[in-house]
Amino acid sequence: MTAVVQKTALTGCLAPIDKNGLEQLIVNGKANPKVIKTLKCKTVAEGKFRHANYIRNLAPYIVDEPPGLLGDDTAPNPSEASLAALGSCLAVGLHANAVHRGWIVNKLELELEGDLNITAVWGTGDVSEKPVGFTDVRVKVDMECEGIPQEEVKALIDHVKKWSPVANTFTRPVNLEVGI
Repeated sequence: MTAVVQKTALTGCLAPIDKNGLEQLIVNGKANPKVIKTLKCKTVAEGKFRHANYIRNLAPYIVDEPPGLLGDDTAPNPSEASLAALGSCLAVGLHANAVHRGWIVNKLELELEGDLNITAVWGTGDVSEKPVGFTDVRVKVDMECEGIPQEEVKALIDHVKKWSPVANTFTRPVNLEVGI
C-alpha cells in the first residue's frame, strides 16, 4: 500500500491548508468559470424567536433574538449571524489567498460592526419610509504575514473584498423570492 503525502502550506498561527487541494480548486474554477452551486438551509421555528437552521448534515445552527427584541438570547440574532457570515467569508478568502501567494499568516482577526434601524420591528412597528437592514457595515482586518509589507496586505484585503461571495451579497442587488 502506498502512502499518500499531503502537501500542506504552513500558515503561522492558523491550521495548515491542503495546498494541493487549494490548487485543484483553482484549476477547477478556471476550467469551468460559470458553474453555479445551490446551497440549502432549512429553518425551523422552535419557539419565540429561536430558530434551528439545518445545513448539510451539520448540527443545527441556532439563531435567536436578544431580550431587547423579545428573544431568549440563546444565540446570535439574524443580523449578527449575517455579520458573522461576512467576517468568516472574508477571513476564508484572506487565508486562502495568502496561502496561494506563499505567505505565512501569523495573525488574522476581523472586527465587524453594522448599523441598522430596527424601529419597524419586522414590519409591525414604525413602517414609515426608511432603509431596512444594514445601512453601513465596517470591517477592520488585523492581518500579519511574515515579511509582507502592510501595503501588500491592504491590496490582498481589497482583492478578497472584490471576490467574497458574502461581501458581494451585501453590496449588490440579489434576486430574492419569498413565497409558499
